[in-house]
Amino acid sequence: MTGMTSIERPFLNRRLAEFGTTIFAEMSALALSTGSINLGQGFPDTDGPEEVREAAVRALRDGRGNQYPPGPGVPELRAAVTAHQRRRYGLSYDPDTEVLVTAGATEAIAAALLALVEPGDEVIALEPYYDSYAACIAMAGGTRVPVTLRPDGEGGASFRLDLDELRAAVTDRTRLLLINTPHNPTGTVLTRAELTAVAELAVERDLLVVTDEVYEHLVFGDAEHVPLAAFPGMRERTVTISSAGKTFSFTGWKVGWITSAPGLVTAVRSAKQYLTYVASGPFQYAVAEALALPDAYFSGFRDDMLAKRDLLAAGLTDAGFRVFKPAGTYFVTTDIRPLGEGDGIAFCRALPERCGVVAIPNAVFYDHREQGAPFVRFAFCKRTGVLEEAASRLKTLGP
Repeated sequence: MTGMTSIERPFLNRRLAEFGTTIFAEMSALALSTGSINLGQGFPDTDGPEEVREAAVRALRDGRGNQYPPGPGVPELRAAVTAHQRRRYGLSYDPDTEVLVTAGATEAIAAALLALVEPGDEVIALEPYYDSYAACIAMAGGTRVPVTLRPDGEGGASFRLDLDELRAAVTDRTRLLLINTPHNPTGTVLTRAELTAVAELAVERDLLVVTDEVYEHLVFGDAEHVPLAAFPGMRERTVTISSAGKTFSFTGWKVGWITSAPGLVTAVRSAKQYLTYVASGPFQYAVAEALALPDAYFSGFRDDMLAKRDLLAAGLTDAGFRVFKPAGTYFVTTDIRPLGEGDGIAFCRALPERCGVVAIPNAVFYDHREQGAPFVRFAFCKRTGVLEEAASRLKTLGP
């Protein structure tokens, strides 16, 4: 019959059956339809440095990157990435064999997992996790093994990793540790002691490690970001991922990169070349210039975000939330139970109509949904006036 099909199997690959529309798309659409302030999806509402934007315009006009760039990335950006790693962390990489440019960190994560994980391999991820982790592990045919970050005691101010739980999660089938620090959505920054323990475990059990470090320049107070690749025995087994979007506020450019040992870079490139092949040509040249900005840019960016963190955290506290003040990233996780609520998904779906603000329920980042049920994430990478207005609206939730 015309217009009918006899195909009974679902169209969507069964590995992706559990993944529908992302929560970010749902909540951003809700923000638009209700005219709410969107503190859900993590994108700034202003552009980054003017000189970086002009560098992209200059590349476009000069014809640099308008055609396919080299598969590993333009040489200028690969050199800038290696200079950045050496200057910041004392890590030396060969720009020709140990750097790969990707379409944002999201593609880097996908390519790394598709390249390094086979069906049946177990991948340990810190829960709650960025939602693409679960989908990419599934596409690779791996098995997701969550290790849950939990509030550090009654009234604790942050989420912490239980190192004993991490060690217990490793089995003979474990292939890879997927580590995110600074951590989205909790804002936790793993300490040197914690990273030392992770590194020792990886070496002892001969595990590969993929580290998502996109918030490397957004750490506050006494917290410090230390790449896992800097620890003994880790350089040759670690794929380090970062990107330009979060550091320079050009999230739409989708320029990311990995640094690793030659064999791992070759493996990841083998998968990446069949995803986007290449991307973001002119923007690669601009990001090369951005990475060479003086230290004053990076410290100023961090100080600006710190002030916004404190502004929103104070507003959320005044509104009645329990606030976990983040040591890194540009997200604040809150507990809604002091407001008499317990279901973060229902709370976030109702919040736009209640007070004109959109947030993200952390439960969608958990396998153990009940662990994340009372937690809700707000983004503070917005203009100060927007955050002040959001704080004012949220006060209407209180008693």
